Amino acid sequence: MPLKSYTSPTYIQRLKIAFQYIMPQFGLTQVAGWFAEKELGAVTHFVIKMFAKKYQVNLDEAEKTSPDDYATFNEFFIRPLKEHARPINQDSQALCLPADGRVSELGQIKVNQLLQAKGHQFNLETLLANDLELAEKFKDGQFITTYLSPRDYHRVHMPCDATLKKMIYVPGELFSVNPFLAEHVPNLFARNERVICEFETEFGPMVQILVGATITASMSTVWAGVINPPRAKDVLVYHYLTEGESAVHLKKGQEMGAFRLGSTVINLFPKDTVTFEDYLKTGEPLKMGERLAKINK
Repeated sequence: MPLKSYTSPTYIQRLKIAFQYIMPQFGLTQVAGWFAEKELGAVTHFVIKMFAKKYQVNLDEAEKTSPDDYATFNEFFIRPLKEHARPINQDSQALCLPADGRVSELGQIKVNQLLQAKGHQFNLETLLANDLELAEKFKDGQFITTYLSPRDYHRVHMPCDATLKKMIYVPGELFSVNPFLAEHVPNLFARNERVICEFETEFGPMVQILVGATITASMSTVWAGVINPPRAKDVLVYHYLTEGESAVHLKKGQEMGAFRLGSTVINLFPKDTVTFEDYLKTGEPLKMGERLAKINK
């Protein structure tokens, strides 16, 4: 799909953008989170059916194929898939895609700027909560941003074998992260709430970031459980041992986290360490486990 050029928003679109700034982001998200965790029987099942119909969710690939099989909306939203529904690329010199969705943007980190969308860039240091030591590792590196739509599978997996080194929770705003807003809200991904995960890999450091959004009631990781709520007011940094019994080692294709509604995944790679596959273009549909990039050696 060719890259779209930036266009000025229409009057209706400007209203949609303005609404993002004035709506009660956290209030709506709290209400959505409360409902998504409630076991409301027929009400929950009806909402799931309407949601699946509206967004054309493919339940045939899920372990539980009927809306009536889910006790809560969140259970449906982070539904596990049937075994082999997402084959993991087995090439030892290749990375695999971490999530279903579409390519929002990808390419080179030019000094310290990442492309958000046509017309907007955002700052690497700000994205990484002003962790200058971490940001230095990815100067002039590569990035890919994956947008997960409501219909997508919302568990996030590992592109390669890796060991967790650090996790940073960053409080922030909760703008919607759909492609239209990404094109029109400056610094969107560096403003929103997010969970930054730094890993060590065979080719060096890698960062995988879970970005929150409006109605994204929570994000979780397999090693720490639900990160939010509650929502801390300050940046929280967690360091992990990379050796010993407490070390968190994850295999390529293994689940690392999930969104309870939402959102976006951003991956960062150091300069000259990986080469993205040629088929990856803005708007390209993605399936977790498919080939993302080759490791440069």
